[in-house]
This record gives sequence, C-alpha cells and structure tokens, in this order.
Amino acid sequence: MKYYAGTHSPNETERAEFGYSLAWIHHKGRNKHHFEYWTDYNPKSKVVEPVKMPMRYVAEMFCDRVAAGKIYNGKNYNDKSPIEYFMKAKGRRVIHPETSDLLESLLVMLSEQGEDATFQYISKLVKEDKKQRK
Repeated sequence: MKYYAGTHSPNETERAEFGYSLAWIHHKGRNKHHFEYWTDYNPKSKVVEPVKMPMRYVAEMFCDRVAAGKIYNGKNYNDKSPIEYFMKAKGRRVIHPETSDLLESLLVMLSEQGEDATFQYISKLVKEDKKQRK
C-alpha cells in the first residue's frame, strides 16, 4: 500500500526508489500464476532457466493480466489492451517459449473474439489438461 498510485503497479514505484521491489519478490515467489515463479536450475546447462507452466497457472496468469489491464487502464481498457501490453516487453521477458506462445495466443483471441469466447476456450484447455494429468 505504501507505493500505491492507482495508475501503475506499486512495484514500479518501489523499484524506482530502491532498485528492487521486495513486495514483488515476495509475491512472485509465492504465486504460481507468475511466469517468474517458473524457473529452475537446469543440470545440463548449469543455468537457471524458465520452465513450461502448467495450464492451470497459465489460465490464472491470463486472468491476472486482464484484471490488471482493467485496473490500470480504467475506462480506457478494451480487449486489445492486454495483448498490447504483453507485446511491449515480449523480447525482454524470461519465460518458457511454449508458455509465452500460449499466453500470446490467448491474448490475441481475447482481442479478436472477446472475453466470453476466450474464457470458454481457456476453461476447456484447463479441463483437458486436468484429464491428462490423472
């Protein structure tokens, strides 16, 4: 709350002041819907690398991005806002390529077909993934 501005993430304000955000480090380390959570040491490359996210958490990440877009854009939000934001940082993101491609395709679907169709499709993907994991 200390860094809340209402127009952007409070983490940005904390980063500007200290060079890092303790709130973000805490949050992304405990919430599996953030791609930053999904990194692990690769014993072959001996480097920490992104790993593919389970569908359940990709769905949660999608919802989180839509909600954040609505909050930060207010009345200026539209179904293209999340994909536009996603594309701004695409080349700088450390995310598993398959996860990135899936999220991007869902955000494009949102921009072209709207929330109802996209949420129905995501629900189907989550159910299919759940069946495969049994």
